[in-house]
Amino acid sequence: MQKTERKILKTSTGKTKKKAKIEKKIPQRGKEGKTSVSAKKSSKEKNRLYKVGEYLVYPMHGVGQITAITKQNILGKSTRYYVLEIEAAKMKVMVPVDNVEEVGVRSIITKRESSKVMNLLKKDEVDTEEDWKIRYQNNMNKIKSGNIYSVAEVCRNLYKRARDKELSLMERRLYESAYSLISHELALTNKVSTEEAGNMISEILA
Repeated sequence: MQKTERKILKTSTGKTKKKAKIEKKIPQRGKEGKTSVSAKKSSKEKNRLYKVGEYLVYPMHGVGQITAITKQNILGKSTRYYVLEIEAAKMKVMVPVDNVEEVGVRSIITKRESSKVMNLLKKDEVDTEEDWKIRYQNNMNKIKSGNIYSVAEVCRNLYKRARDKELSLMERRLYESAYSLISHELALTNKVSTEEAGNMISEILA
């Protein structure tokens, strides 16, 4: 059995889950509308320094814990880095302390924001794009943004779409990625296991 290697990335700018099953070809009615949700950072958060032991969210890969703050000399310049241990992805990421915002790294959501995510998952599908290639790219961009609300929209929309039409393999993987990202962050915010958080999401989507 091949072992999964733990990867280390350095940015240039400084129990079993009960997953919501995607059922096929079950008609779903509902109102269609656009939801625009943004997660803007306050100026206080932009300027704050994080400590070892705190959790941050890295776009595409999810929640990671700061295991160290280290310095490295590159071209004669000393730069400080947060070392993030992302357990779900089995990898480490080094993020320049001074470029956290540019990289897209953010704090985990609050319990209040967690409730907003749950409410967003309850809403009807809003993605009416029929070209799967365009839809896939749009959803991929949302996941890359690291915005929890955008990721939740991807998870909800693809789940509901799959109830009417079969998803392509690429879209199914995108759904699973979004589901995993939300589960891990909600688990940490609500102080429950990832399995319990996944079950909450499954119940809402079903």
